[in-house]
Amino acid sequence: MAIGVNGSPYTVDDLEGTPDDGHRYELIDGMLLVSPTPAPRHQKISMKLGSRLDAECPEDLHVFAAPFAVRQSNNTELQPDLLVCRDSDLTHKLLHAPPLLAVEILSPSSVLNDFNTKKAVYERMGVPSYWVIDPEVPTLTVFEFGADGLYEQTAVVKAEKVFEATAPFPVRFSPAELLGTLK
Repeated sequence: MAIGVNGSPYTVDDLEGTPDDGHRYELIDGMLLVSPTPAPRHQKISMKLGSRLDAECPEDLHVFAAPFAVRQSNNTELQPDLLVCRDSDLTHKLLHAPPLLAVEILSPSSVLNDFNTKKAVYERMGVPSYWVIDPEVPTLTVFEFGADGLYEQTAVVKAEKVFEATAPFPVRFSPAELLGTLK
């Protein structure tokens, strides 16, 4: 486990002192995760999917893009690339309740964390839908709670194939269209 500035595991208080350098700083059980500035394909997918989700979003829900904190505890705070949450769960600064949807867009350094560590934390938090997008292929992998209360992979959608989400609300898109004209 990483050690914070006071010799103990990192806490959300330690995040207040991180530099504003374009990196994303997150905590999982006191372990600090630092993500580099996103590449163009990552940014384009985030912008296009965020716009698509926002256009279809019911009035009592909201779509936010990183950096926007989801704080589970004093030692766990994540910033999904995109999230959907209830209006009633928002505070003036962050989200203390689990979002209805968390979306992570892969970068070369985030694959293991996004498919393993963050997936486990979102599952533990009670996030009903978790989407992971690979901008290189492009591919969408969808995880939702199964009957046993654990994530099940419910869809893998590649390139031009259309994904039709029902949760947290109906929306249709193909992973390839999220890149727009970017090659």
